[in-house]
Amino acid sequence: MTPTPRLRLSVLLLPLLFAACAGSGGTRDTATDPVTIAPESAFTDAGATGGPASASATVSAPPAADGMAATPAPPPGEAMPAADAANAVAPAGEPPTQAEYDYAAIYGPTPYDPVADPTLPAPAQLPASYDPWENWNRKVHRFNNAVDRTIATPLARAYVTVVPRPVRLGVGNFFNNLGQPVSALNALLQGRPGQAGQSLGRFLLNSTVGIGGLFDPASAANIPYRSEDFGQTLGVWGWKSSRYLELPLFGPRTLRDTFGLVGDAPLSPIRQVEDDGTRIFLQGLQLVDLRTQLFALDGMREGATDEYALVRDAWLQRRNYQIQADRRRPEDDELPDYLREDDTTPTVPVDVMPVVPLSPTP
Repeated sequence: MTPTPRLRLSVLLLPLLFAACAGSGGTRDTATDPVTIAPESAFTDAGATGGPASASATVSAPPAADGMAATPAPPPGEAMPAADAANAVAPAGEPPTQAEYDYAAIYGPTPYDPVADPTLPAPAQLPASYDPWENWNRKVHRFNNAVDRTIATPLARAYVTVVPRPVRLGVGNFFNNLGQPVSALNALLQGRPGQAGQSLGRFLLNSTVGIGGLFDPASAANIPYRSEDFGQTLGVWGWKSSRYLELPLFGPRTLRDTFGLVGDAPLSPIRQVEDDGTRIFLQGLQLVDLRTQLFALDGMREGATDEYALVRDAWLQRRNYQIQADRRRPEDDELPDYLREDDTTPTVPVDVMPVVPLSPTP
């Protein structure tokens, strides 16, 4: 039998009627239904991208906790702003709410930012180095490094290889002892008569009992070794801050310490030797012995990202420590141990200044 047009229309509308009945067949209990969250790709953080969130999901605002203002729910089709994340955190000791679980599932946990943590102490501030002549100083530093690599270091390594350690120790004691009269005078100029007496006592004891300073009985007698120069004296007198200056062959200095070299030069014992051959030999031996004492710092310098800045900053910190050491309490010392001792971080002394003394007129 051929179906009539009315029967055909009834058959076509029957699926639509079933679908309509299924869509309106009950009331949904939102209190018991599980929360369905769209995939993470469906959401967009408006605070990060500036674009609206996907319209396929909405987020309900969490309930207000005690003493906290309720976070308003975002309009339909928009994501909760990232700035409201702090209001969605439960108070300490309380379990998170379902809304907070939903928020964390959508946006993820708030990352910890140690820079913005107000409970952390302030970062340490290192003293700034006063180096307005840095371009010039870096050029001199490269020159000094070239001389050190090609001349000073090979001579120092040969000296360590050939000369036994007891002999090298005696040479170092001899040159340290020669500097004690200058140190005693500068300590007296700085208003430290007790330290001046100690330096003078070391010189007398080591020069006699120590056989010209080759041995160091003064240290066994608990007489401390101190090294003072006229640059430190100028610092104590009031020239506190001075620009960094690296001198050819003499290495790190400041402008103040350069004037200090001129003040110490007339008192240098080695420069009083009139025989040129003896004086030059003693100056060269002192330089080689000085370079062997710096071997312990070579590894640190080679591993530095900016070797010039490392040498400059370490030298200036040590210099400031030397000027202010007697005014500090032991617990206030912030300088590393390896920069405190004069015998482990020596500088080129005024004794090796290549100036020929004037011979007396006959």
